[in-house]
Amino acid sequence: MISTSDFKKGVVIQLEGAPCLIVEVTVSSPTARGANTMVKTKYRNLVTSQVLEKTFRSGDKVDEADFERHKGQFLYAESGRGIFMDMENYEQHEMHENEFPAVAPFLLEGTEVTLGIFEGRMINIELPLAVELLVSETAPALKNATATAEMKEALLETGLKIKVPSYLEPGEKIRVDTRDGRFISRA
Repeated sequence: MISTSDFKKGVVIQLEGAPCLIVEVTVSSPTARGANTMVKTKYRNLVTSQVLEKTFRSGDKVDEADFERHKGQFLYAESGRGIFMDMENYEQHEMHENEFPAVAPFLLEGTEVTLGIFEGRMINIELPLAVELLVSETAPALKNATATAEMKEALLETGLKIKVPSYLEPGEKIRVDTRDGRFISRA
């Protein structure tokens, strides 16, 4: 059991039988005497990926989820499934592509990830903050283009389309932010 006083961003609790990652916590003090302090949470259900909100009273206790984070690696995609390896015990886990569509455009063979294991089953994939990807297609580079010049669309090797500076050419490696899919720099 975990108390609401231990709630913080990144803690995984169990609500309605599912592991939920706390994304945001705010504590509001009562204005009336005798009222309880309220702990408002925004959490993401790791099974359904829904972001929900729930308010608890100060001192309430909830179950801590049987959730573990393991270092892992994306091995390959095959027949609409992604195959991942747990780097701690070398077990292979598979996930159907419709269960991880948000992270699929950032995955190359060998990409290191963090696997979320709930009750012995992989349910979540956390990417590193940035990944290096190759620019497959883009418009030709403009002469005398600077880093502050206009952006153009580029297709990356994983099929992801992002805006990149106009000086980049096909074949260049770039760093991409996995949180919002934006260009960071050349690799």
